[in-house]
Amino acid sequence: MPATLSRGEAAGSLRPFAAQHAVFVALLALLAIACWAALWLWSTSPYARYLEHPGWLDAAGFAEFCRSVAAPAGVHVLAWLLMIAAMMLPTTYPLLAMFRRITAGRADGALLTVLVVAGFVAVWLAFGVVADAADAAVQTLAARSDWVLVHGWAIGAAVLAGAGLFQFSGLKYRCLEQCHARFGFVASRWHGAHPKVEAMRIGIDHGTFCVGCCWALMLVMFVVGTGSVGWMLALAAAMAAEKNLPWGRRLRTPIGLALIGSACALVAINA
Repeated sequence: MPATLSRGEAAGSLRPFAAQHAVFVALLALLAIACWAALWLWSTSPYARYLEHPGWLDAAGFAEFCRSVAAPAGVHVLAWLLMIAAMMLPTTYPLLAMFRRITAGRADGALLTVLVVAGFVAVWLAFGVVADAADAAVQTLAARSDWVLVHGWAIGAAVLAGAGLFQFSGLKYRCLEQCHARFGFVASRWHGAHPKVEAMRIGIDHGTFCVGCCWALMLVMFVVGTGSVGWMLALAAAMAAEKNLPWGRRLRTPIGLALIGSACALVAINA
């Protein structure tokens, strides 16, 4: 007759994983808190100009920003890394927790989790490069054209309206479905034959779907100003709720209507 574990033995076998998971949760939380603290300290330091980006609605502030000396590329990368780690990394916790359960007991479990995170961050960094290039193009136009500088509100209104309309798109919610179906998402990509490659692929694919559902809200930061910790917290909370909470889809209508309404208000005030 095959041996069976008693209730006490089964509980004992789960304790090491529970302890490791508690450490993992604590480390992820500390990392996110440290990144938020770093962003706040940076925004209040003499070097805040390298982090702050006046919103396109602030013509005077944006004009001064366009005339200022450009920050080194490494500073932009550091700023994006901090923002990704603070705003987006916490939203990956449910998927990371599922991945750790599936790979529990492996000696290389910690390394595999790091590879998932690395793949996720790499995708968001790539998005940051594209978004930064688009913003640089707007800055170049503003520096050469007073009309663009004065009418930056029109660009901001277009971004807000586009982000609002995207809230109702099928693409956004196809991406959100992938974020919600965590067990199926991981199980379909994890076979254990090539663990490092598969872990990296899980991170890259999750990052791709995360960008797919959140990119429009991230672009709103260029409208309100990327140096605002308050706006970052608000947007991060909205994206985390949409990705992970059972009722997250209900936010589609209020967020979408709020963004579209803000765009219409900008047009009415400035046109």
